[in-house]
Amino acid sequence: MNQRPPRPEQDDGVYNVIPIHNLLADHPSLRFPEVRAAAAALRTVGDLRLPPFQPWKQHYDLLDWLALFFGFQASNVSNQREHLVLHLANAQMRLTPPPDNIDVLEPSVLRRFRRRLLRNYSDWCSYLNVKSNVWLSDSHSRHSSSDHRRELLYVSLYLLIWGESANLRFMPECICYIFHNMAMELNRILEDYIDENTGRPFLPSISGENAFLDKIVKPIYDTIKEEVDNSRNGTAPHSAWRNYDDLNEYFWSKRCFEKMKWPIDVGSNFFVTGNKGKKVGKTGFVERRSFWNLFRSFDKMWIMLILFLQAAIIVAWEDKQYPWQALRSRRVQVKCLSVLLTWSALRLLQSLLDMGMQYSLVSRETKSSGVRMILKTIVAAAWILVFGVFYGRIWQQRNRDRRWSNAVDRKVVEFLEVVVAFLIPELLAVALFLLPWIRNFLEKRNWKIVYLFSWWFQSRIFVGRGLREGLFDNIKYSLFWIAVLGTKFMFSYFMQIKPMIRPTRTLLNLKNVTYEWHEIFHRSNRFAVGLIWLPVILVYLSDLQIWYAIYSSFVGAAVGLFDHLGEIRDMPQLRLRFQFFASAIQFNLMPEEQLLNYGGSFKSKITDFIHRLKLRYGLGRPFKKLESNQVEAYKFALIWNEIINIFREEDIVSDREVELLELPQNDRRDPKSNWEIRVIQWPCLLLCNELLLALSQAKELVDAPDKWLWHKICKNEYRRCAIVEAYDSLKHFLLAIVRYDREERSIIRTFFQEIDQWIQLEKFTKTYDMNALPKIHQKLVHLLALVLSPDKNVDKVVNALQALYEAAIRDFLKEKRNNSQLKEDGLAPAASGEGLLFHNTVELPDANNGTFYRRVRRLHTILTSRDAMQKVPENIEARRRIAFFSNSLFMNMPHAPLVEKMMAFSVLTPYYSEEVLYSKEQLRTENEDGISTLYYLQTIYASDWKNFLERMRREGMKSERELWGPSRLRDLRLWASYRGQTLARTVRGMMYYYRALEMLTFLDSASEMDMREGSQQPISTRHNDEVDDLRSEKSHSSRSLSRANSSVSVLFKGHERGTALMKFTYVVACQIYGSQKAKKDPRAEEILQLMKNNEALRVAYVDEVSSGRDEIQYYSVLVKYDQKLEREVEIYRVKLPGPVKLGEGKPENQNHALIFTRGDAVQTIDMNQDNYFEEALKMRNLLQEFKQYYGIRKPTILGVREHVFTGSVSSLAWFMSAQEMSFVTLGQRVLANPLKIRMHYGHPDVFDRFWFLSRGGLSKASRVINISEDIFAGFNCTLRGGNVTHHEYIQVGKGRDVGLNQISMFEAKVASGNGEQTLSRDVYRLGHRLDFFRMLSFFYTTVGFFLNTMMILLTVYAFLWGRLYLALSGVEGSALSDTSNNRALATILNQQFIIQLGLFTALPMIVQLSLEHGFLNAIWDFITMMLQLSSVFYTFSMGTRGHYFGRTILHGGAKYRATGRGFVVQHKSFAENYRLYARSHFVKAIELGLILTVYASYSAVAKGTLVYIALTIFSWFLVVSWILGPFVFNPLGFDWLKTVYDFDEFMNWIWYRGGVFAKSEQSWEKWWYEEQDHLRTTGLWGKIMEIILDLRFFFFQYGIVYQLGIAAGKKNILVYLLSWTYVVVALGLYSLIAYARNKYAAKEHIYYRFVQFLVIILGVVVIISLLKFTAFEFVDIFTSLLAFLPTGWGLLSIAQVLRPFWERTRIWKTVVSLARLYDIMFGVIVLVPVALLSWLPGFQNMQTRILFNEAFSRGLHISQIVSGKKPKVET
Repeated sequence: MNQRPPRPEQDDGVYNVIPIHNLLADHPSLRFPEVRAAAAALRTVGDLRLPPFQPWKQHYDLLDWLALFFGFQASNVSNQREHLVLHLANAQMRLTPPPDNIDVLEPSVLRRFRRRLLRNYSDWCSYLNVKSNVWLSDSHSRHSSSDHRRELLYVSLYLLIWGESANLRFMPECICYIFHNMAMELNRILEDYIDENTGRPFLPSISGENAFLDKIVKPIYDTIKEEVDNSRNGTAPHSAWRNYDDLNEYFWSKRCFEKMKWPIDVGSNFFVTGNKGKKVGKTGFVERRSFWNLFRSFDKMWIMLILFLQAAIIVAWEDKQYPWQALRSRRVQVKCLSVLLTWSALRLLQSLLDMGMQYSLVSRETKSSGVRMILKTIVAAAWILVFGVFYGRIWQQRNRDRRWSNAVDRKVVEFLEVVVAFLIPELLAVALFLLPWIRNFLEKRNWKIVYLFSWWFQSRIFVGRGLREGLFDNIKYSLFWIAVLGTKFMFSYFMQIKPMIRPTRTLLNLKNVTYEWHEIFHRSNRFAVGLIWLPVILVYLSDLQIWYAIYSSFVGAAVGLFDHLGEIRDMPQLRLRFQFFASAIQFNLMPEEQLLNYGGSFKSKITDFIHRLKLRYGLGRPFKKLESNQVEAYKFALIWNEIINIFREEDIVSDREVELLELPQNDRRDPKSNWEIRVIQWPCLLLCNELLLALSQAKELVDAPDKWLWHKICKNEYRRCAIVEAYDSLKHFLLAIVRYDREERSIIRTFFQEIDQWIQLEKFTKTYDMNALPKIHQKLVHLLALVLSPDKNVDKVVNALQALYEAAIRDFLKEKRNNSQLKEDGLAPAASGEGLLFHNTVELPDANNGTFYRRVRRLHTILTSRDAMQKVPENIEARRRIAFFSNSLFMNMPHAPLVEKMMAFSVLTPYYSEEVLYSKEQLRTENEDGISTLYYLQTIYASDWKNFLERMRREGMKSERELWGPSRLRDLRLWASYRGQTLARTVRGMMYYYRALEMLTFLDSASEMDMREGSQQPISTRHNDEVDDLRSEKSHSSRSLSRANSSVSVLFKGHERGTALMKFTYVVACQIYGSQKAKKDPRAEEILQLMKNNEALRVAYVDEVSSGRDEIQYYSVLVKYDQKLEREVEIYRVKLPGPVKLGEGKPENQNHALIFTRGDAVQTIDMNQDNYFEEALKMRNLLQEFKQYYGIRKPTILGVREHVFTGSVSSLAWFMSAQEMSFVTLGQRVLANPLKIRMHYGHPDVFDRFWFLSRGGLSKASRVINISEDIFAGFNCTLRGGNVTHHEYIQVGKGRDVGLNQISMFEAKVASGNGEQTLSRDVYRLGHRLDFFRMLSFFYTTVGFFLNTMMILLTVYAFLWGRLYLALSGVEGSALSDTSNNRALATILNQQFIIQLGLFTALPMIVQLSLEHGFLNAIWDFITMMLQLSSVFYTFSMGTRGHYFGRTILHGGAKYRATGRGFVVQHKSFAENYRLYARSHFVKAIELGLILTVYASYSAVAKGTLVYIALTIFSWFLVVSWILGPFVFNPLGFDWLKTVYDFDEFMNWIWYRGGVFAKSEQSWEKWWYEEQDHLRTTGLWGKIMEIILDLRFFFFQYGIVYQLGIAAGKKNILVYLLSWTYVVVALGLYSLIAYARNKYAAKEHIYYRFVQFLVIILGVVVIISLLKFTAFEFVDIFTSLLAFLPTGWGLLSIAQVLRPFWERTRIWKTVVSLARLYDIMFGVIVLVPVALLSWLPGFQNMQTRILFNEAFSRGLHISQIVSGKKPKVET
């Protein structure tokens, strides 16, 4: 903890982005007049009344004026001053056309900003019918300079309030309330009001140092804190305490003005917490834990499903072939009308649920809510009565007339008239749905008539108004859902309901059933029918999820195709379009003059469409423009080369691949390297083999005229370029190696001039012999090889030159010339006696001349390459990135503005204590299998490691040992860290934005002159003196990869840095950085190093300062690394009212750092993300999306595509990334278009910063309920009228969990979060405020997905328990003897499950893979996945999701689970797997396995093996997956020795008693208690439900005891009651042995053994007696175990629920001991198949292959990793 007092004021020289305190400073951002204009506007204090109690200083501005009047902190003022100046300057820079006077702040800029910032405040005032305290005229003509200043004051006041509100920022309407009152006080000061009480000029009610924090923020903050304390760390019921939303919604009614008053009355009941008397309870909504929430929130959907089910059963009961045939019958028609009775009953249920859950909202201040609840219940009950009466009259009349007479028809008409009255609200809703703009208009008006009209239907709230989309969007998503629902209902009727009718009738008509037990339901088989229908109904209710998945897959594919996704999938496809790709870069990434005024007019859109069409398909050969325009060609080369250079920095390409991929550039300072080539010099990769093909063409067309040969060659653009480039390069090469003053130089020139002349005359083929070309080619290749060889033997070069000369002169010319002719033509030396030609004339450039030798290597490659180079680059990641980037440029995206005119943005990353950079110890330390992290990375990223070593050797490394030395160790650590999920990787990725903006700024302003001068003298044009010496020292050949020597940065003119800083800020919220520094944590040092290396990086943290009296003061601090002072400096220190973390940690961390972000947009980035330079180039295009309308709204969140980069680690990681990829691409694409319901699912979305700043921030933070904090940003956005879009032309990397345990914890976290969402007000409001079809989209893509997963598992349970009942009761046997329908029915049911499993997981994935990788590749990948047991993984994941979702809904207990971000290759012990999966998977699998075993034993149907397999194959697959899943995906999961060691460790864990401080990893008992935590916090209904569910375990005993031999066929209830004696005796004996062990085992062991002996003797005697004197059979001993073991487990489970009662009794120790025995038994049952498979030879190798197939296929030695057989390497 920090002991020093905080620095009171900012150091004069320290600033964040721009030094506003010193506008004359030498800073590149200050060259913009807009910055000076904004700063000057703030200094227009003029004639304002000065604050009375503080001396006024000359340099003070409007923010200082406000701070002195209202008591804001100095650091807050400094922060908001820069915030405001930056924003206004950026906004003014974007003005088109620019203002007349650029040195003055344009009023329209400020006006727009004020409206945008205070829009939520204006809406709030309008909603409460309160006059706004922003006193301004909005007309342009009346906008005076005083209004201009007043507007600045309002904006500044709001930002100062927001900047110091700390946790109150989660309560936007609370901030509106504070601003409203403070704005009123500001108005009184501005209007020179006189205080009535004092007679002096008016003063604010709060003033003085830190007055705002202490008197306004602190009281409200303390209330929040007390409420959080009452929540008992989130374990108290949500209804018992107020969260952020409750406290905020208090300000949605006028009572806040009446009760809280101003200045704030701390005696108001708002501030009363706990049980301290009269307090404000929950506001707006009460979160009560119940599965009924799912019905309450989505009642329309459930009503639809239930009514259709009822109608379908009525129609199907007629047993006609088609439903319309049955509906011809009047009887069926009238029966169908009974659905109205059901509907009214469901309405009554809804109103009763509303009353039951929301009654605590009713108070004296909110009586109308209570009145509405009671009235709705009465009206719903009345409708049931009315429908009942009118419906009964129809049947009375029918029975009286005994036919469907006219009188009956009149009764039907009367009933239908009542129905019309009932449906009037629904018909009105349909009308408004068809006219969405009318509904939006009415909902957004705050007219009392509208309020009165809508009062009955929904309570009036501030959010959730005007959510309807435009008509076109309405039609799109309505058609989607009409198709889905139509398909679902057809399938349900014909495939689910209709086939059930005959078996149901058969069972109902079944007489004389021979029951196998004491039958409770004697007279009918209705219970059996209900059990048969239960799984069908569950499938019916959940299979809409499947139809949604199917339709969304195909719609997503169609949308993707229209977006041009997947057109360039790999390098061969890029080769075909690379010519157009260059033009696409120019079109999309470079702002052109004619596009600067690009608007949204129809004409401009058509022009843009035609231009894109030309680009996409190469119409009009757009690449020809590049040859004629040197600037465009140079810009393209700079961008492309920078991308390739960064690939090299990242070690994903080798030096050789860089040369094959880059576009060569001239070094104009060196004549030997300055080769003027007449064509575009495409990457060498594209030109390979083209020259050899041209040679063969020339050989074939020996006698063809020039025109024809050239026409044939020009058909292939790359071939033409290869020939011209090779020819020009050869000319320059020969001239470069011959001295200037030698005659041979003129011979070479003459020879080439002659060739050029004949080509111009089109007589080349007539003059030269084409057959000689291969020989010349051979000589030339030999010459180039000699020049490139390391020893560079000049004599050999001379010989090769002579040979080449001979071939060219003697063989190439058709007309042979003698020496004199040659001399005459200038092709031979004039004097013949001066020795051999080229002797002493060759001078090879210095070996350090990298540009020259790179050119020669390129020429050599063009001349010699026969390879198609399909595998260049070799690295899969490099190929993927190039393919995606090139493809994205052919997609539709907004045009790029100039960097100066782009929106400014920030990136925000919350960080706690994850890895920053791997340390030397972490890289070297070996795990238990002998594998270090570094060796693992070297194996997985083999090509990257090879490239890294190549780079190090080029930089001077001699041996690998040097990597561990001080000079190279950091390079090694960075290389490893960039392949993990570390902060260093994330920071490097995000800082690519800064690099990209610098480069784009240069390219924006680079004229043709700049380009030419830059290319001639790239070093001299720099103005960055700081790195001058460094750069000049570096030779051109040493391809150093430091930032300073980037190929483009050497051209910068100096202003690029300033522009980039104005447009981009990166804030990392390192919450505990202060304490890390104090503890000398290495992470703090690494974070400092990151700041040192990245100029735009800022770190925000919470500092805790001890103030002496055992008090701790908290500060939000922002720091940066000052390059001039060469140390970390503190920029801002804003005091907080208390600890930051009141709610969930991550959103609180984000919120405290949000005040330090800048710009119009903020991108939220997680700690496990990465970014790519080539994607960063498109950021300014993406930000333009905020200006475009999507439907009737502009976007407020821009959804960005993610690429999961951890997919190559193992098969498991691949399955996870494939599943994730289909959601983050195809899934979100469909949600955005056409469904218009995409939310925010985590990062890397881009937020409209000011929109969210005034509406509650980037996430919600209430404890537990907002555990999935990110999704609530999307909910909040949608409810407040925002718009979320999705854009796939840009991507950000994301790491995912890679081990099964990590994945399961992540799934558990997400499932628990969704369980909590079902309780939340956001989900309830969206369910009720969205229109019907968007509500369906919302349900099936959030909580519905998890509910339906759980219902699939419940279906399996219902099916198997129903089967068990039929088998054990004897109903199945009786039915089988009567009909075979039952067997058919069982098979039909089972098919449903297979459909469920397959389609749920596979289809979206296959469709997405097909779209992006091609159909055949997708099918191959899917088959590979299946062979690698992906179905086991997906089935296992279903179990995880279902378990945690169900448990959270019933009991709560959701918590943040840290999944870790490490590499998972080590073996997880059995004990660890058991702890994690015992309750969620193992116990459930054993239960299902037991049911299947008992069913196999006693079922009449299951006697046939094939029938049993058909019935139970899916169920057995589920059992096997849940038991073996953790071992199949566990490295060395089936190693025999590991299994033996694991069992020993498991038994030690089971029996270890531990102490008070023992952890669950050490002691079974501690773990067992932790597993019951959710039962301690659950409510009464949760406990009752748990006990009801546990009663199922007693059914085994009831069913099986009648099957025992000892029962002797008796069916009396006494048989069951007597069987309980077995349970009592068993428990008694167990208690006796336990007592004896405790008493005698330690000291008098013989007594303990004696007791055991007596018990055994007694047992043997009892068994012999039973065999002798009763019908008891020996097999009954084993059969009874099947009956009584589940009973024991049921008793244990109930005892755990009733733990508070039993814990006080002596019985509890027996419960704990029994539970331990059961866990031993479960552990052994799970371990037996694992041990058996471990024992089988070869199975372990097969499992390793399955787990690491992806790595095997890349030729990696993964077996060495998992087996620990690491080869010896240099260390």
